[in-house]
Amino acid sequence: MTSVIWIVVAVLGTFSVGYMGYSRYLSQFVDLDDERETPAHKYEDGQEYVPSKKPVLLGHHFSSIAGGAPIVGPITAGAIWGWVPALLWVAIGNPLMGAVHDFISLSGSIRHEGRSIGYIVGQYVGERGKNLLLWFAFLTIILVVAVFALVVGIVLNAFPSAATASFVYIALAVVFGVYLYQLDGPFIPGTVVFVAAVFAGVWVGIQYPFAFFELAGDASHAAGTFVLFEGSTGSWVPGAAALGGNTAAWVPVIIVYAIIASALPVWTLLQPRDYLSSFLLYAGVGGALVAIVVGTIFGTSAEPLVIDSSISPFSGFMGVDSRAPYPLFPMLFVTIACGTISGFHSLVSSGTTAKQLNKESDARLIGYGGMLGEGLLAATALSALAIAGFASDAAAGGIGGALPNFATGGGIMLTSLGIPASFGAPFMALVLVSFLLTSTDTAARLGRYMMEEIVGTKATPTGTGSGAGLGSFFSGRYVNPILQGAIAYALVISGEWATLWALFGSANQLLAALALLTGTVWLANWDEKKQLVSTGVPMAIMVVITVIALAFLAGYQWLFVNLIQGGVTGIGNQISMVVRILLAVVLVYLALSLVRIGYGNITSVRGGDRPAAEPGDD
Repeated sequence: MTSVIWIVVAVLGTFSVGYMGYSRYLSQFVDLDDERETPAHKYEDGQEYVPSKKPVLLGHHFSSIAGGAPIVGPITAGAIWGWVPALLWVAIGNPLMGAVHDFISLSGSIRHEGRSIGYIVGQYVGERGKNLLLWFAFLTIILVVAVFALVVGIVLNAFPSAATASFVYIALAVVFGVYLYQLDGPFIPGTVVFVAAVFAGVWVGIQYPFAFFELAGDASHAAGTFVLFEGSTGSWVPGAAALGGNTAAWVPVIIVYAIIASALPVWTLLQPRDYLSSFLLYAGVGGALVAIVVGTIFGTSAEPLVIDSSISPFSGFMGVDSRAPYPLFPMLFVTIACGTISGFHSLVSSGTTAKQLNKESDARLIGYGGMLGEGLLAATALSALAIAGFASDAAAGGIGGALPNFATGGGIMLTSLGIPASFGAPFMALVLVSFLLTSTDTAARLGRYMMEEIVGTKATPTGTGSGAGLGSFFSGRYVNPILQGAIAYALVISGEWATLWALFGSANQLLAALALLTGTVWLANWDEKKQLVSTGVPMAIMVVITVIALAFLAGYQWLFVNLIQGGVTGIGNQISMVVRILLAVVLVYLALSLVRIGYGNITSVRGGDRPAAEPGDD
């Protein structure tokens, strides 16, 4: 049988070459210079622009970009089409496309006052291009909030111990923020104490698991779980019929948390929480990868670290019918999504990270290296699937099998290091929740940034960002996250998980193509001799893949199969299909319109019709 160590070897090999060689070339290509003043220093305000130590910012950035998608996506794709296609897309696509995307987005932003990719493209193609990209990004952000809130609810339902541990580490993060920024406590001793407390929180969670409602049918929570509404399954909660009462109850809690967290100053929760949780993430991903090596060499794992017979190397172009009969092209690429390339990362890089970058050279590790870290997470998830096999309740979309496999397979890996599976599985569940929570409220904060730029307002440390006019009102620091949360909640409680995931993946990948277009436009306007292959080729590939994917989903899967042939019943589900079709059409229109405008700008500049701009010209 094939050992999972080959998955790790393949990824580490291509990633090492990418970081040691390609990222060094890209750093020279965009002329990173520590003598330049970064936006974090130039506009330091204690609210959004806050210079940060490299490990702190790396923790925030990695925690924010590494949501549930690089876990659910690779596991779902591996189960449908086989582990070899999934591995190849992660191992090759990540260093050549995803890491380039993140690095260019971050580098471009710090040369444009820490502004978003929408602002950057607007500098060169005009106000219409800017608004097209910002509206596209804002719609994608709502999908991100919806998907991640749902996945957090599913994880906390499956692992009540992770719910308690999550409350503990959020509380510790708030205290750590006060310790660092208000009391000016020493950094390293504080890190040691608070990180130890976060890991202790995992033990607290295992001892005192928490749930809102009982599980329906014959299922039950783990022994010792404190159930708030004991004796009730929560059937009255909106969305309970599709998600189950306990899961449905967690979704609004997570959305409310994201709304509150996104409005707070970054030092209050975002920075300290992301930094502390990064140690969970490093321990989970790094520990699992080390455990695979140790367990393979010394045979110390509780079970053999080999690929289970239920996971084939290649399952054919249409995959496994019972798990989702989708064509490998283009659906494999948008299913794996963030493990290889993610448009959401460009919003993080040019939204929060660029406003906290201490010096330009930090962009190589944080931008390019951070994306490679997400690829390692994808490899860990694929390895977990390979070891544990596919869960018996796995349905189309992979959500039934993806989440149990990551925690269960990860727990088996950690036994190689002498950690009992009874501790390892809940720990890996908390790792997943940590990724998701940080990404969810960061997404809501970024959505506010998008709307602020659309209507031309700017929030202040003491104000809401709202002024005269309806548009300004909806961009406010408190109003905008509530608007995002309300729409996201309406999408989630429809219960159409598989449809929502496919739409999210396609929109997210198309946003990545637009971010690469923005980088290409910036480079073309910077210097007429700058090569555009590094960003232009990945951009063209992603435009083709994602437009075809959205056309397939909207035209065939949703319109023909679900509506015309009656694949879905009930007026609510049918309306949901119509909304998704319209949203897909709008996203494709916005994207193709922007591609046309961007291409026109590049050909105009390279044709000598007008002079190129300076790299940071405002």
